[in-house]
Amino acid sequence: MAAIESRPPLQPGEPAPDFTLPAVEREGTVSLADFRGRRPLLLALFRGVYCPFCRRAIAQMGITREKLQAVGVESLGIVATKPEHARLFFRFRPTRLPLAADPELRTHRAYGVPKPDVTPELMRDLQSVRINPTGELAAPMPILEANDALNRLDGFEPTETDRDDSQRVFPQLKGQFLIDRDGIVRWVNIEGATEGLAGIGKFPTDEELLAAARALLA
Repeated sequence: MAAIESRPPLQPGEPAPDFTLPAVEREGTVSLADFRGRRPLLLALFRGVYCPFCRRAIAQMGITREKLQAVGVESLGIVATKPEHARLFFRFRPTRLPLAADPELRTHRAYGVPKPDVTPELMRDLQSVRINPTGELAAPMPILEANDALNRLDGFEPTETDRDDSQRVFPQLKGQFLIDRDGIVRWVNIEGATEGLAGIGKFPTDEELLAAARALLA
């Protein structure tokens, strides 16, 4: 997939770019510097709250966070929406994952999380590749249909901000980066990197994330 990005995805051994962003669950900001010298950080970059795959991954990370903390790793998610929109959403659907808001996707670009070019080939593939990443659908469906089906399953009604985010962010991918206490990336996972579009919506399991954390701390 051709990609619109400021750089290729960060690789293990590279320094993680600094960031300072509005916190979602509290007032103030959160930055990479908050973790440097203290604990490793699992950083997950998401699309907006309009994305059902992201909402599920955020909920999963809220549970995984406690397991990661037990082995000495902190967690942080970044969502590509306005902070006030994220705060309103998570006020009614709380998560145990600390979050920051990056509506301009500056962090996504700095970390090289791909945003494929919108081409006729991509749009064709979005209609032909079938997915069921969480196993909740009765059968695999084309990606955009699976997205809509999961939103209906959730009873999710997009707001005007959600619709704007969806159009602005599409077709941004997700990425996860395990960063050591010195600010060096040690593990990377990019959505679709190994399976192409068939990997859309998938997210590392607890076991995969814990294995990466334990390997870092070994």
